[in-house]
Parts: sequence; structure tokens; C-alpha cells
Amino acid sequence: MDAKIRLYVRNQLCEAQIISLERNQANYLFAVMRKKVGDQILIFSNCDGEWLAEIISGNKRIVQLKCLNKTRPSLAPPDVWLFFSPIKKSRTDFIVEKATELGVSEVFPTQSEFTNSERINQDRLQAHAIEAAEQCGGTYVPKVHTICKLIDTLEKWPKDRNIFFCNEDNLKPTRALSDLPKGAWAIFIGPEGGFSKSEKNLFLRNPKTFSMSLGPRILRADTAAVAALTLWQSNFGDWSKK
Repeated sequence: MDAKIRLYVRNQLCEAQIISLERNQANYLFAVMRKKVGDQILIFSNCDGEWLAEIISGNKRIVQLKCLNKTRPSLAPPDVWLFFSPIKKSRTDFIVEKATELGVSEVFPTQSEFTNSERINQDRLQAHAIEAAEQCGGTYVPKVHTICKLIDTLEKWPKDRNIFFCNEDNLKPTRALSDLPKGAWAIFIGPEGGFSKSEKNLFLRNPKTFSMSLGPRILRADTAAVAALTLWQSNFGDWSKK
């Protein structure tokens, strides 16, 4: 087995289960990685964890695997959503990749007043999330949603989810995080121009909002996403568990 090869599958996984891979995965195994029948790889799904699997038939277009044994259980991330405004293509890809690696349950590209890019390729971003999970050893791929409008999202906000509002106007860097409630959270990262005054007011009128500073320097949107997720994970997420 080449332990470096890990593939995400959407199938149910159990011992002796036969799995048919997607065509691009078959091409990757046979044309790129030069795998052959009898070789073993790792596969994983969000629900059933990671499994050792053997290639039992295949070519560059069709591959079938047989699940041999479970190597790791599924480890879902904490219940935290990431909302961010799409920016340049490569940096939007970066945000999705790092969010997957750091651990989020869902990703929401969000259109706000100062958003530079109002279109995304959802399939491409979902593929980046899958690739990030495959490479980082994770067993969970977050869902990347279609782009949503910030105002509509906040007006219909669920009452049981707290908001981690990254607010550059907050003069207190990293307020006492230990005082914040546990439970479900969402992190909001603004666009390059920040949130508008009306959007900030909409955040602050919501009783579930906690306004947070990420420090004295103005961060790029992709840097802010990584910083906010790191801060949240170290205090509330699975990084904080001993």
C-alpha cells in the first residue's frame, strides 16, 4: 500500500464492500500514480471513516475497490460554519482549502456590499475541499454552498448559533474568549473593503453576535480567515480538547 494515496468517496463503507470510483479518480490511480490491480490504497467518507481498500479491477476509466478493514474512525469537525466574501480565484481556493484543513463543518461564500467577485464555481471549490481533506489526513469534507447574500442570511439567522464577527472597528484584540458561550458557531470574514456600516449594524443588532478583533493590523481576507479559524479552534474547537 502507498499510504500517500487517499481518496474521498461518497459511498457507504463496510468490510468487503465493493466501491466504484469516479472516472477522474480512476484516471488518477492508473494514469498518474501507475497503480495496478492488487495494489492497496486508503479511502474515506464523511460517515464511515478511513478504510484500507484493494484495487480488484480497473483501467484509466473504471476502477473497482474492495474494502478490507477500517483504519480510522470518522472524525467530524466542530459545529462551526465559515462565511467569507469571494476574492481572487486563487485566494478563494486557498480559503476553502485552509478551512478544510483547520476544520469547519460547512463553507458559505457570501455576497456583501463590497464583495469584489459575485460569482463562484461551486464544483471547483468543492473539489478543492476534497483534495485538501485527502492530503491533510482528514476524514471529513465540508460542504461548500452556493453563494448567499449576507443581508438575507443575517435576517434569517438561526437562534441557536453564535456569530464570531471579525470586526476591525473593535479596539479590544481577542476579548476574553473564555467568557463566550459554547455550542454552534459561525465565523464571518469580510471582503477586502470590509463590511459596510449598515452591515456592521445588522451584525451588532443580533443578540447572538460577538464582535472580535484579529489584532491591530488590517489583514487580507484569506489571512483573516486562517487567523479567525485558528483562534476559534484553539479556544472552542477540537484543538482545545485534551
